[in-house]
Amino acid sequence: MSAKRANKANEESNDNFVRGRFKEDISDLTADFTASLDIDKKFAEFDIEGSFAHLEALFKAGLVTEDEKNKIKDGLSVISEELKLNKFKFDKRYEDIHINIEKRLIELTGGAGEKLHTGRSRNDQVSLDFRLYIKNEIKKTADALIGLRSELIKKAKDNIETFLPGYTHMQHAQPVSLAHHLLAYYEMFTRDFIKLKNAYISADSMTLGSGALAGADFNIDRELEAKILGFKKVSRNSIDSVSDRDFAIEFNFVLSMISLHLSRFCEELILWNSQEFNFVDIKDEFTTGSSIMPQKKNPDVLELIRGKTGSVISGLVSLFIMMKSLPLAYNRDMQEDKKPVMESSETIYKSLKIFKEIIGTLEFKKSNMRQQLNDDEIYATDMASYLVNKGLPFRKSHEIIGNAVSYSKDKNVKLSEITINDYKRFSELFENDIYVLFDAGHSVNSKKTYGSTSLDRIIKMIPDYDDEIERDKDDEMFL
Repeated sequence: MSAKRANKANEESNDNFVRGRFKEDISDLTADFTASLDIDKKFAEFDIEGSFAHLEALFKAGLVTEDEKNKIKDGLSVISEELKLNKFKFDKRYEDIHINIEKRLIELTGGAGEKLHTGRSRNDQVSLDFRLYIKNEIKKTADALIGLRSELIKKAKDNIETFLPGYTHMQHAQPVSLAHHLLAYYEMFTRDFIKLKNAYISADSMTLGSGALAGADFNIDRELEAKILGFKKVSRNSIDSVSDRDFAIEFNFVLSMISLHLSRFCEELILWNSQEFNFVDIKDEFTTGSSIMPQKKNPDVLELIRGKTGSVISGLVSLFIMMKSLPLAYNRDMQEDKKPVMESSETIYKSLKIFKEIIGTLEFKKSNMRQQLNDDEIYATDMASYLVNKGLPFRKSHEIIGNAVSYSKDKNVKLSEITINDYKRFSELFENDIYVLFDAGHSVNSKKTYGSTSLDRIIKMIPDYDDEIERDKDDEMFL
C-alpha cells in the first residue's frame, strides 16, 4: 500500500471512528449494504434520551467533569432541536443513528463529546433504544385499542335488542343479540390489551451498562440510568441483555394477534356489506368506486386492513427465523429486527384508528337481519331444549327434532307451519306452546348461563365492560 493511500485511509478511519484497526476504508458497496440509518432514524429521540441518562451516570462515576457534562448536555439539546426541525444532516458513512449523533456531538463539543461513549457499546445502546421505542409504541397501540373497545361498547349498547342469525360453518345456527356479537370482538381486543401489557413488561428492562457483552469497566450506576429513563428494572445478565430480542418478538406477536382479530372483523363486515347479506351500510368516506362500473361502492379500507394482516404476521415470522440460529451474544443479523417491528406497529396503529371510525359510523340494517330469522330451522335447538324441559333425554330430543326438520323439507313447509297433530306423530310431548319458540326474542332470552346472549345477561355485563375500560385508561403502566 502506498504512503499516500495509507494516509488517506488513516484520515478516513479517523473520520469514521469505528475503523481504527483497519488499513483500508470500507467500500461504498459495503457501506451501503450494511447501513441501517434509513431504519433506525426513528430511534433518534430515544438515543438522545439514553445519552442524557448515561451522561448523568458518567458524571456520578467521576468520568466527566461538570463543565464537560454541561457541554455535552448543551450539544445533545442542539442535536435534539435539529432533529425536530429536520435540520440534522445524516451521513450513511457513519452506518447508524448512534454514530451519526455521536459524530455531530463531537463537532459541537470537541473533546467533551468524545467521552460520552465511555462505558457503553452500540450493542447495549441499540438494545436500550429499541426498548424505549417499543415501550412508546405499546403505549400508542394500547390507547388506540382502548378507543376501539370503547366504540364497540357504545355500539353494543345501541343494539342490545337487535337480533340476527348467529353462524357456525357460515350456516344459520341460533339467534343472537347484535350487541353480544359485537362484544365478542370486544373480548378479542381486550385479550390483545392484556398481551400488550405483558409485552410492555418484557420491554421494561434497562440494558444500558451491559457493554458489548461483558459489562462496563467503570462504576456506572445502572439503577440511576433506569430511574431517569423510566424503567422498572435493570437487566441481570449482560450477555443476555445485548442478545435478547424476545421483547421485540412478543410485541410483534401481539400486533399479529390484533391484526388477525381486525381481519376477522373486516371479513365479516365485508360479507355483511354484500348484496347477499345486506346487513350493514358503510359510510362513503371509507369506500371507493370502480374505474369502469359506475354503481360500485367497494369496502376497500376493510379489505386493506384484512390484506395488511399478511405483512404483519410475516414480520413476526421473519423475526423468529432471524433469531432461531444465533449464538450468543450480539450478531449483525439482529440489525434486521427493527424494520418488521416498525412497519407492523405503524400498520396496526393506523388500522385501529381508522377501524374505530368505521365502527362508529356503521349503520346496521336491522330489518334485513330480522328477516333472516324467518328461517324456522334456526330455532331447532330451542325445540330440542323444549323436549328436554318436558323430561326427554337430550340425545332423544335431538333425534326427534332432526326428524321434524327432515319432514318439513320433504313436505316443503316451515317448522312453524307443521300442525300439532303432525308434531305429536314425532312425540306426544309436543303441545301448542311449541309455536312460541319461533321467535328471536324468545330464543335469545331463553339462554340462562353467564356470558350468554340473553338480554338480561348482556345488560348486566355492560357495566363491567365500562369499568374495565376506565381501569385500563388509568393503568399506571401506560401513563
